[in-house]
Amino acid sequence: MDYTKINAKTIDQWVEEGWQWGIPLSHEAFVAAKEGDWEMLLTPTKPVPKAWYPDLKGKKVLGLASGGGQQMPIFTALGAECTVLDYSSKQIESEKLVAEREGYTIELLQADMTQPLPFADGTFDMIFHPVSNVYIEDVLPVWMECYRVLKPSGRLLAGLDNGFNFLFDEGDESTIKYALPFNPLKNPEHLEALEKSNSGVQFSHTIEEQIRGQLQAGFRLLDVYEDTNGEGFLHEQGVPTFWATLAVKEA
Repeated sequence: MDYTKINAKTIDQWVEEGWQWGIPLSHEAFVAAKEGDWEMLLTPTKPVPKAWYPDLKGKKVLGLASGGGQQMPIFTALGAECTVLDYSSKQIESEKLVAEREGYTIELLQADMTQPLPFADGTFDMIFHPVSNVYIEDVLPVWMECYRVLKPSGRLLAGLDNGFNFLFDEGDESTIKYALPFNPLKNPEHLEALEKSNSGVQFSHTIEEQIRGQLQAGFRLLDVYEDTNGEGFLHEQGVPTFWATLAVKEA
């Protein structure tokens, strides 16, 4: 199964249906960002602390699996030189739409992040990586590639699903149905559930994979916070289902 291609096509469909993470930034929000009024999400509800960002003027930023025309326009408005790598053609189209509308240049690459990243060592000052590791089976190679393509002192900002959502069926967050790890390539029941809800091919990941993996790649963890789904039973009970991490490549 070429599951990453399935996920790219699934996300294309979600974008066409109005997926919240595929709605491009408005012109008004772009102008506001240029005037210093902006915020960014790595997870559903909590804005990333401004202290996590370097001075972005003249910095090279990679949006890793971060297409959709939501974050890179803001970084561009703040003076960064941006590149987006995403496997969804619709997410890439959204980036192109905003860039053409606002008159700036951005490098757009439709590519699979499970493969070696097509960049030289030490290319970027910052990588912005919203929750997208759920769409790949093996996370460590991504952390290794992030470390490689960052400059010394470069920052990795990542949104991470902590796996808790995968315990439940869609629409019923009050009853545990599935055991972890959730891996549809190894468990037919998991694949059947995803196919039924048109959710692509998704995977749960542990703290060892998500955070220890960053440490194994060579990063130093600087900060972390938790977030909820933003709606639904788990959110109402205050159950954290996401993490966001700030890590740095040591100079």
